[in-house]
Amino acid sequence: MAKKKAKKKSKKPVVRKKPKAPARADALLAPVRGAAHRYVGHVRLDVGKAGAARVKRMIYPPGFHWAKDMKPITGTDLCMHAHVGFLAKGEIHIEYADGCVVELKAPQIIAIDPGHDGWVVGKEPVVMIEFDFEGDTVGKLGMPTEHRH
Repeated sequence: MAKKKAKKKSKKPVVRKKPKAPARADALLAPVRGAAHRYVGHVRLDVGKAGAARVKRMIYPPGFHWAKDMKPITGTDLCMHAHVGFLAKGEIHIEYADGCVVELKAPQIIAIDPGHDGWVVGKEPVVMIEFDFEGDTVGKLGMPTEHRH
């Protein structure tokens, strides 16, 4: 009986895949060191002092609408705060009492006059970095007390 020759197995190089790096957390949504943290009407607020001003990081969740989420808390028909700073993430629309609608989309510098409603557009949160002087933002920054054309 004839012996069968064993076939040699070809040695293929072993290819090892690099392990996937863990997903990085979005720094715009990460906790802010040295800031006071709180929630107001579903909005996450991180506030810290910088000289005579405050720096605020505000995170508005998808579905946020000032008239629904904040009006019951403030008791005013419109937001009477001025917002000055940088829209770092997302899209928000602002409507003033005169019906004027302003569409803001990141990245963008912002100056929102008092007397407005606002709502998040889309499925991602809105992140604003704001600078204010508590009750004197309008005066210190030379803003109008209400929206004008």
